[in-house]
Amino acid sequence: MLRTPAMIAIAIGALVVTATPAVAAKPPTGVVDAIQRDLGISEKQALARLANEARGNQAAPGLRKKLGDSYAGTWYEGPESALVVATTNAADSAAITREGARARVVPRTLAQLTAAKESLDKAAPPATVHSWSVSVADNTVTVTASDLDAARTWIADAGVDAGSVKLEQSAERPKLFYDIRGGDAYYIPAAGSRCSIGFAARRGSQVGYTTAGHCGRNGQATEGYNRVAQGTFEISSFPGNDYAWVATNSDWTAPGVVNGYSAGILPVRGATVTQPGGSVCRSGSTTQWHCGTVSALNTTVNYAEGTVSGLTRTNVCAEGGDSGGSFISGDQAQGMTSGGSGNCSIGGTTYFQPIGEIISAGGLTLVTSGGGDPDPPTGCAAYEDTRTGSLSSGQSTYQPDGSYYQSTTSGTHAGCLDAPDSTDFDLYLQKWNGSSWTIVARGDSPNADETVSYNGTAGYYRYRVHAYSGSGSYTMGLNRP
Repeated sequence: MLRTPAMIAIAIGALVVTATPAVAAKPPTGVVDAIQRDLGISEKQALARLANEARGNQAAPGLRKKLGDSYAGTWYEGPESALVVATTNAADSAAITREGARARVVPRTLAQLTAAKESLDKAAPPATVHSWSVSVADNTVTVTASDLDAARTWIADAGVDAGSVKLEQSAERPKLFYDIRGGDAYYIPAAGSRCSIGFAARRGSQVGYTTAGHCGRNGQATEGYNRVAQGTFEISSFPGNDYAWVATNSDWTAPGVVNGYSAGILPVRGATVTQPGGSVCRSGSTTQWHCGTVSALNTTVNYAEGTVSGLTRTNVCAEGGDSGGSFISGDQAQGMTSGGSGNCSIGGTTYFQPIGEIISAGGLTLVTSGGGDPDPPTGCAAYEDTRTGSLSSGQSTYQPDGSYYQSTTSGTHAGCLDAPDSTDFDLYLQKWNGSSWTIVARGDSPNADETVSYNGTAGYYRYRVHAYSGSGSYTMGLNRP
């Protein structure tokens, strides 16, 4: 699970692919070499692939917003990762191609496929069904199973249209990776086991790290790779999820880096999610540094120990001893190794728990290279009242101060949001209607900065700040009547 540093501008014939601001440096030779080796492509293709994915990952959220209800998914294809965007409305094709992506017209929207998958999530699967996920490239829900007839019966009982499902024969049942030494090993003495550190993350001023939930329970102590007392599990969720967070003691520091073995020590600079077909690499002490591609997001996996939802499926190989360690794309944290099947001799499938869920659920902040977050931007300083904060992709918070305010008169409510460049943060003004919060004004363009204005009556109001894509510190300004 190692992070590759940033992307560079690469000339391909007459085409120049320019890196996004989030990825600024040339990838380490070890990263490029591993992608060449594991994907079977040339150095030129590997460099182009990394640059195209860095640019495409930034463009994907804006395209999803633009297409709205007709959006059917985004993925990469080809050795150099051409960005593909699917829609059910052929009239969207021109808008997609204008953004430099390939348009694909398909029969089902992403919302329809997600609804079908959620129906399967609610139905108890037979042991011979191994996993299921939305495959945007196939425009289906893909189900892997060793007994396809049993899978068909389960699908029918769940009330899911068989035409929207693609069945794949699976020879091995996924299993958890126990007794491991990950990117950096740590030990759980009470369990007699060891797992791998995922990514440094803090809760407030408390430093710690993410890992797999099946590695330990809340309250269990950990020791580091050197068998020195290290910390305690304070968040652990498995099954259902497979994430955990360990709070470390003052003897341990948490730089925002990943051990990439042959690729060197790699920086972590954010947590932008890569799309299906995009490159991803994994670090673990058993099999060290291996790369592959993302097969599907939001996969539900039926482990013998329990079902886990929301995992990302990849074709990166892994073996026992790799659990909990880092999955990384470019220099963007993706998640922590959960489980899988196969090995690094014959290949296999590995699932990881996306990091965004524990960052949001645990109120954590990803520690990036340099040891902390940059100072919040100052573009809203002219407002009467300002607040600052930090969000990871997909996370939300409420202002002011996680609560609301009361307006006793009618007048104008004005809000300003200044977020880091190359992110897409949104701002929503909500009013209490007596039973729920309703949105009365919104700033949800595909940009980092937003403003809203609303002429309202007396009542209770609050702002929701949402990181649609990208991560970092923000400043919010607000004027009240």
